[in-house]
Amino acid sequence: MKTIVIGLDCAPPRILYDELINELNYLGQLVSEGERYILHSSHPPITIPAWAVMATGKTPGELGLYGFRHRKPGTYDQIYIANSKLLREEPIWTSLGKHGYKSIIVGVPPTYPPKPLRGYLISDFITPDPSKQYTWPPQLKKEIESLVGPYIFDIVYRSEEKDRIAKELWKMTEQHFKVLKYLVVNKKWDFLWFVEIGVDRLHHAFWKYWDPRHPKYIPGNEYEDVIPRYYKFLDEKIGELLNSIKEKDLLVIIVSDHGAKAMKGAFAINQWLEEKGFLKLKKKPEKPGTDLLPSLIDWEHTIAWAWGGYYSRIFINIKGREPKGTVPKEKVDDVITELKEELSKLKGPNGETWDNRVYTPKELYPIVRGDPPDMIVYLDDLSWRAAGTIGWESSYLEENDKGPDDAVHDWYGVFTIYDGEERIDKGYKGMIDIINVRDKILSYILH
Repeated sequence: MKTIVIGLDCAPPRILYDELINELNYLGQLVSEGERYILHSSHPPITIPAWAVMATGKTPGELGLYGFRHRKPGTYDQIYIANSKLLREEPIWTSLGKHGYKSIIVGVPPTYPPKPLRGYLISDFITPDPSKQYTWPPQLKKEIESLVGPYIFDIVYRSEEKDRIAKELWKMTEQHFKVLKYLVVNKKWDFLWFVEIGVDRLHHAFWKYWDPRHPKYIPGNEYEDVIPRYYKFLDEKIGELLNSIKEKDLLVIIVSDHGAKAMKGAFAINQWLEEKGFLKLKKKPEKPGTDLLPSLIDWEHTIAWAWGGYYSRIFINIKGREPKGTVPKEKVDDVITELKEELSKLKGPNGETWDNRVYTPKELYPIVRGDPPDMIVYLDDLSWRAAGTIGWESSYLEENDKGPDDAVHDWYGVFTIYDGEERIDKGYKGMIDIINVRDKILSYILH
């Protein structure tokens, strides 16, 4: 039996299980006739670490992966980017390789730089550009480029150039499926897992044009049908891929790493920290949207600072850890308690109650490795993005501070198993945690 894992980055149950299910010929059938779950994503519900959590069955704390970027210890502004070298736990394809299974892995974050495996691999969207070595085995790169030219790993999606984004989305996805179809037809394999990052980019670029619940939705706008059209195009490509596989005894799994929902706005977290006295600036910023550079901060009088993103990471200026630390180690817990209390009282721009959730890594993970933040903050249950920039008239921003973005991440993704041989328990089965997906897949393959 062959297994194919269809990874749709950011696909929410609302779209796949509800609103578009009857318009998708292949995905609709797989979901309707499959064993269906709502997937609860990782803490945080971000592409990296979520796919790595799924592939390894380990928490972000165990993996030491807390997002796309991480702070270098002992610095204020030096960062490093997550990559496959940091993934020290065994992914499912390595485990299957030990049982003799050959795998095809395409676009699963983080797989750049490529590591050896029993089978074939094309790395993911963190690949800097197609001039790098991005395949295993290395000679596969030449084979792929003779088929489609330079491989497209991602597109620029935070932009007002919506026509260009749509055109490039279709082009990238078309190329990805041409490569996938080539691999499944011409290579020996037992297990295929691919992730289409285009779904995520689609949501961030076009959600407000499609979703009537979005505060900026305008009925009848010119891009209202882009999301449904892309899903139908994607569905067609998935159908072509499945039809190119000769074996009929096929286990098909559809999964996303997290969901999506409307972004209500962005909250300038560092500006708020300054207002509350946790952060001290040397002088007032000259313009709105100023990056919080270390040179702007009066470190001798600063207790904490933060990073923006779909969630916020707060760092405490600890003595002996930071170059100009102010908070004694024995006072760190008191600072965390005070910050939690202040964040719990934080309300929306019109005084509306927010569902803010604040954690320390040790509260979330049984083991904490790598370089975690001191605090993890979800603003209004992820509905508000955190903005790290300063100099705004208000801490409440209508737009993302780093380019147009219509959607935020949501906790809930999809997980469906379809088996034409009737070996599954059809229907909706409730919730599954992302950390249990690996074992669930293995239980079907190795039973």
